[in-house]
Formats: sequence, C-alpha cells, structure tokens
Amino acid sequence: MSITQPTDAPAAGSSPTGRSLGIGSGRPAHAQRGKPHYGIHLFLTVLAIMWLIPLVWTIFTALRPKADTDKYGYFSFGGSFNFDNFSQAWTQGGFAQYAWNSALITIPSVILVLFFASMMAFAVSRVNWKFNVTLLIMFTAGNLLPPQVLAAPLFEMFKLLPLPYSVSDSGSLLNTYISVIAVDTAFQIGFVTFVLSNYMKALSPELTEAALVDGAGVWRQYWSIIMPLCRPALAAMGTLEVIFIYNDFFWPLLFLQSGDRLPLTTAVNNLQGQFLSNYNLIAAGAMITAIPALVIYLLLQRHFVAGLTLGSSKG
Repeated sequence: MSITQPTDAPAAGSSPTGRSLGIGSGRPAHAQRGKPHYGIHLFLTVLAIMWLIPLVWTIFTALRPKADTDKYGYFSFGGSFNFDNFSQAWTQGGFAQYAWNSALITIPSVILVLFFASMMAFAVSRVNWKFNVTLLIMFTAGNLLPPQVLAAPLFEMFKLLPLPYSVSDSGSLLNTYISVIAVDTAFQIGFVTFVLSNYMKALSPELTEAALVDGAGVWRQYWSIIMPLCRPALAAMGTLEVIFIYNDFFWPLLFLQSGDRLPLTTAVNNLQGQFLSNYNLIAAGAMITAIPALVIYLLLQRHFVAGLTLGSSKG
C-alpha cells in the first residue's frame, strides 16, 4: 500500500501559523510587530503633563485658604486644605443665578444649532438639486470670518430693532437672551453643517431610495431614517457645541446689559476685589464654572468618541 502526500500540505520547515511565528519571512516575529515608538510616547507624556499642570495648580490653589497661602506662599505645600473657597465663591459670586442664566442661553442655542444644521446638511448631502454644493461652500466659508468683526454692526442692528416692552424691557433686542441665542446659533451652524453633511454623505443612498419608493416624503426621510442614524454624530456635535456656547464670554457681555442676566462664565468677575484679589477664591470660582461642561462631556463621552471615529473606515 502506498500513501500519497497531500498536495496542499505545508512545506517542510513551515507551519500554518508560520506567518504569525515569523517562520519563512526572514524576519523574527518581534520585528514584524513593529518597533516601540519611545519618542512619540515621551512627547505625548510631556505634552499631557504640560497640559495638566495649570489644572492641577488651579485645584491646589482653590483648596488652600488664603491665610495659608499668604503665610507660606503660593509655591508651597504648608497649611490646611478644605472646600471653604468653593462654598464662599458659590454664595459671594451668586453662581446659582448665573448657572440658570447659562442654561437659558446654552440649551436653546444647542438645540437650534443641531436642528437647523442637520436640516441643511440633509439638503446639501442627500438631495440632488442645483445649489447644494454652492450652499455647502457658503456655509463652510462663513467659518473663515472672525465673528468679532461683526460686533459693532450687530450691536447697532439689535439696538434699532424695536420690540414690545412685554418682550424686552429695553424696547429692543439688546439686553435679551434672544440676541445671544440668535448670534450663537448663527455662528455655529456653518461648522456643524459641514461636519454633519460629510457624515450623511457616507450613509448608504439605498436607504432614502427605498424610502422614496415606499412613498416617504423628504421630511419623513430626514426625520425617520437619516436622523436616527446620525445620533453618534449629533451627540459629538452636541457635546462640542455645549462647550463652545457655554464658555462664550464675548457675546453675552456685549448684548446683556443687566448684570443679573449674565451667564456663569462672567460670575468669576464678581469675585474680583477693587483693591485686593483673592486668587484662591477666584481659582475655586473658575473650577465651579468648569464643572457643567465636564459633566456634559462625561455623560456623552461614549457617543462623543464614537462620533470622532465615524467615517474612519469603510465597509
């Protein structure tokens, strides 16, 4: 009896896992896995430390009483640590009212930005018509203009636009949340439209084609098909917009003339003394203003990271 060798058997000196073992490739397995990038790791570590130093020092200063800082100096570790500066900053700065003001500005602005930008992104990416590319270029080009150059024209326009006193106690758009919400919405729509349109283009066109065959109109395609698929992108954009609009200091300070209507980012200014500055108290106030944005990011972190990686691969 003769035994024939299978023609597809691996050659001598090789194995089915020879590729992973580095056999037959002429290079050892550890060489195929790539060399460790010590330089990149060192650079990123140094960059992370440099980025965290101001934050850590702010927290350290906020936890120290001013008396200990005056006694031992800012660059020292002596004395006690407590949260007295945080409670004093909250009451002295009126942070509760300012936090409510920030919510009245940020929440409507973010909702309007996402709503209008998603509709515009759908129009320029999923609908074939004459001006879709032109409008997308116009919205993208609007981001190249610094918003501050329009401060004087917008101030004059809002001042001359009459409103009934039942809506505005100034008789115009000045000193109203409407003015700040309108400006924040207008200047953020371009960026969000550009990002969402790129994501919507990556969605399969068969989705809307099948819906069109089934009799779905444009609004039904937008609201019932495209929008549910854009949740990661909307969460990522929503997180960024909350941070951008919440941290905005210029437009509320320009349009809101009543101090009790200013947002939380301006409340730190109330902790500034006329002749003496308590930097421990100011550091505590700065940390309080950073907490809402940090909470929003932590709540939407999973969607935010997913939104950043969208479109990175095909298939």
